[in-house]
Amino acid sequence: MDIKVLATVFVTIFLAELGDKTQLATLLFAADKEVSKWTVFIGASLALVACAGIGVLLGQYASQYLNEKYLNLVAGAGFVIIGAWTLWRA
Repeated sequence: MDIKVLATVFVTIFLAELGDKTQLATLLFAADKEVSKWTVFIGASLALVACAGIGVLLGQYASQYLNEKYLNLVAGAGFVIIGAWTLWRA
């Protein structure tokens, strides 16, 4: 296991998820006094693991057919477009 890649992925995803609508939805579920906090934690964790698994599988599949350089360019352009759109709407 490459610790540097692990740390980079962790920090990137962690920062991207802070304050995200997923975290806010989890917060709202956990705020319900009649709901087990462990149930909310386990449900949210399983959902995030499933989403990450889909991302890994799609990334592996895409890398078989597309050049990594082009995947990085498309991903970077996508993030720039989303950032610009977010700033424009603010």
